[in-house]
Amino acid sequence: MAKYILDFEKPLRELEVQIEAVKMSALEKGMDMSKEIGSLENKLEKAAADFYKNLSRWQRVQMARHPERPYTLDYIHKITSSWFELHGDRHYADDQAVVTGLATMDDQRVVIIGQQKGRGTRENLRRNFGMPNPEGYRKASRVMGLAAKFGLPVISFIDTPGAYPGIGAEERGQAEAIARNLMMMSTLPVPIIVIVIGEGASGGALGMGVGDRLLMLENTWFSVISPEGSASILYRDAGMARDAADAMRVAPSDLVEMGICDRILPEPTGGAHRDADVTAGTVKAALLETLAELVDMPPDELVEARIKRYEQMGQWAE
Repeated sequence: MAKYILDFEKPLRELEVQIEAVKMSALEKGMDMSKEIGSLENKLEKAAADFYKNLSRWQRVQMARHPERPYTLDYIHKITSSWFELHGDRHYADDQAVVTGLATMDDQRVVIIGQQKGRGTRENLRRNFGMPNPEGYRKASRVMGLAAKFGLPVISFIDTPGAYPGIGAEERGQAEAIARNLMMMSTLPVPIIVIVIGEGASGGALGMGVGDRLLMLENTWFSVISPEGSASILYRDAGMARDAADAMRVAPSDLVEMGICDRILPEPTGGAHRDADVTAGTVKAALLETLAELVDMPPDELVEARIKRYEQMGQWAE
């Protein structure tokens, strides 16, 4: 049972509480109530499967922000056999909102970059709530340069509400840092797999989100702006975020239809936080399978295919 329950999950929580009450009653009275418990559990399982299969876009946005969801380092520790974190951008500082390092998945050596949120107030302040500063993007580009030098594939974990919009970040060249990453990732001569594990908001996500394949967990979102930000601009009312999420089509299934997302990865019923080990297993299998498709491609063919991939996205008229 999750500790944190979203508002729209409360009907299912009531069933969970009812089951726990019956179990406690059976234990206290020494009665065999396995049939009653089994019936309630079957009812909950069926209701939950139907419920989570039909979430709205806005509900998926809320699921992506669930405070108990696994974050980048959680996945790294679960899917890798070795992990050596690299720090600092060699220009200004070590941005704790971005983690980078060298890792091994089974026998495959990789470079991993990703945004990292915190748990609790103290860690969230240290991680800046997963919002990178320019030095975070520059740290990522420095480590991607090492990946190119040693011929290692890059895996990028996306989970950010956006790049940090503070004055200091702007003074240190936030836009330039993101733009330079876009240019670098477009022509990096090694495979790049991007996986959205939570929020994928704005240029903050795109600054580490250009690659050969884009994978998304099913309860995530990816868009040029947050639903609240879009609603504030389009409707002059951030409270209309639900309508903005629908208008922007931020869900993984929408991005597959638009040719942006390559694969949706299933989550356990109720979200990734309900069984982080199962979710990590799904992520690892998908990453290894995707890497197998890309690692043997010659660098020039890889870059050419990546550029063509982005040229085919969207619609325009001359």
